[in-house]
Amino acid sequence: MAVVAFIMSWHEDRDGHGAAGERGRLAGFRRELYLSLGLRRDVLFEACDAALCKPGRVLMLAELCLEPECRRGHGGLYDALNCGEVRVARLRRALSGLPLPAWPDGRIRLAVDVSNWLRPDAATSPDRSFCHCYGRGKSSAQMIPGWPYSLVAALERGRTSWTLPLDAVRLRPDDDLAAVTAAQVRGVVTRLAAAGHWKDGDPDIMVIFDAGYEPARLAWLLRDLPVQVTGRLGTNRVFRLPPPPRRPGQMGRPVKHGAELPLAADAARPEPDAVTTTVTSRYGAAAALSWNRAHPKLKARGAWEGHQGALPVIEGTLIRLTVDHLPHGRAPKPVWLWTSRPDAGPAEADLCWQAFLRRFDLEHTFRFLKQALGWTRPKLRDPAAADRWTWLVLAVFAQLWLARRLAADERLPWQQPCLPGRLTPARVRRGFRAIHRTMPVLAAAPKPGKPGPGRPPGAKNRRPATRHDVGKAARELETSSSAAG
Repeated sequence: MAVVAFIMSWHEDRDGHGAAGERGRLAGFRRELYLSLGLRRDVLFEACDAALCKPGRVLMLAELCLEPECRRGHGGLYDALNCGEVRVARLRRALSGLPLPAWPDGRIRLAVDVSNWLRPDAATSPDRSFCHCYGRGKSSAQMIPGWPYSLVAALERGRTSWTLPLDAVRLRPDDDLAAVTAAQVRGVVTRLAAAGHWKDGDPDIMVIFDAGYEPARLAWLLRDLPVQVTGRLGTNRVFRLPPPPRRPGQMGRPVKHGAELPLAADAARPEPDAVTTTVTSRYGAAAALSWNRAHPKLKARGAWEGHQGALPVIEGTLIRLTVDHLPHGRAPKPVWLWTSRPDAGPAEADLCWQAFLRRFDLEHTFRFLKQALGWTRPKLRDPAAADRWTWLVLAVFAQLWLARRLAADERLPWQQPCLPGRLTPARVRRGFRAIHRTMPVLAAAPKPGKPGPGRPPGAKNRRPATRHDVGKAARELETSSSAAG
């Protein structure tokens, strides 16, 4: 009954307006977060408060115990992450119930991307994969062992450093990226509809992907949902246009694919169906060329190997975006996008590339989670403990999202003042301690105790941890080397 009362009061608080409504939504989410924690909930909840109110960056978990909001010791904090409980299903519903960013057309825009928790020296940590990481120089990318996490976030309009993360899934070495991502997006869309953010008759939810995903396959896996997939393509791709209409009396098998549409820079392409030009303040004139009903020619290998029946023809609209100039004087290159709406008009094509530009705001969120909140700082061995800390960090960021209109601008002397409602996540966090003092105290007082004896000094560890290989590539390499020997 207490859980039902908390949920009902939270929904009542969400209907408020002004500062009182914002404060009620924040208090309601904090109550729901507290109820989403199981074993060691008090320690986990106070760790969230310490990460929220810490003046500087979170460099290690033990430092959180020095903050007045965390009344437990560092041993209890590590024990809570290793043996505690985060009820992910309930926390996911709480995040989906938050007010989403408002767009003029009423359409929800979601971005999906992968961020890596690098663990190159953790030989005793299981489920590590080779994570692709960019270097500082050209062609200096590296494959470093770690835990990749797929995050889904709601995007805001305009240039901003805010997004609202709604879900996180750790990718295992044997996972199919497209299948796991489709299941993750399906769960997010289902929860958003259950929370009342999308109803029958509303425009489709736009889901945006960067290069590295196959948007056509994602559109096929999500074809029964009210979503519109938009993704970036590599310039080495070749698409096909629809076949010409059959002539009267024409014999033979119907043609499934029409003329080729290569994306290479020096390739000859058919005339586009629409051309639009938009003047922007950051990139100058942006020209968008679109081809309707463009589709890739699928082959029965790779992701489509073992597909039952004939391979489908997944039609969409191909968009080529060019701009006059880029920031910092870099030379612009054409950007190719594909959206799952086959008959997108000029206005819809402009919405697609404008929404794709907003996808890069997710990079600011990744940077803030890692550098300010210390998402990837803890040296945890168990990936389950890493999952718990990941969800706690997302809950911390959600509280900053709810408090951004309540926090005062406590700027440093060399910083320019921000307009009301335009505070960055770092400035909201700087003023969150004053907001925290007005929130109800949910965690119970700590009980007196003393640490265990531990291993006696000088005694050897007779139970060494198991060492694990990294991902599929390491096992394949080991197998091939043993066979060659």
